[in-house]
Amino acid sequence: MTNRGKMPAGKISIVGAGPGDPELITVKALRRLEQADVVLYDRLVSEELLEYCPPGALKIYCGKAPGRHALSQSEIDRLIVDYASVGHRVVRLKGGDPFVFGRGGEEALAASRAGIEFEVVPGVTSAAGASASAGIPLTHRGTAASFAVVTAAGAARKPRPCAGTCSRRARIRWRSIWAFRSWRKSPAS
Repeated sequence: MTNRGKMPAGKISIVGAGPGDPELITVKALRRLEQADVVLYDRLVSEELLEYCPPGALKIYCGKAPGRHALSQSEIDRLIVDYASVGHRVVRLKGGDPFVFGRGGEEALAASRAGIEFEVVPGVTSAAGASASAGIPLTHRGTAASFAVVTAAGAARKPRPCAGTCSRRARIRWRSIWAFRSWRKSPAS
């Protein structure tokens, strides 16, 4: 694919790094890091993962914390498109999964609008990773048939979570959670 008929375009890989433990990244995500010319990485990404980048790869920190953004989202979108437009293999490395509260969709749209080839490499979202690490299944026959992922933060004009779709009285079954937590702490552990 070429960008505006000038120079062969690179590719953007929007990659999930998993929930923080560097051992939980996917093999495909590691391969993209090993092939990267440019890596833009988030605050929630383990810096240990950056060791997989080639020695000459450009690494750009673009982490965001409440009220403190190293780069704005529009700056990140511009950088990934600009670097890919001149032929670089760009990895946008994000904590968790890039499409679960990660703005990966916005970055995919920026690439698409610019005519740049892109891919999304899913990561283990912290919603699943934290639960599994604690020994608490998100679903369990007879106890939990579904789960929801919601955020307490977001854009200023965001829709209400569960607008008309959630039960008015969501109940947490703490005994069930405790039972699974206790079950995990067996003498064989």
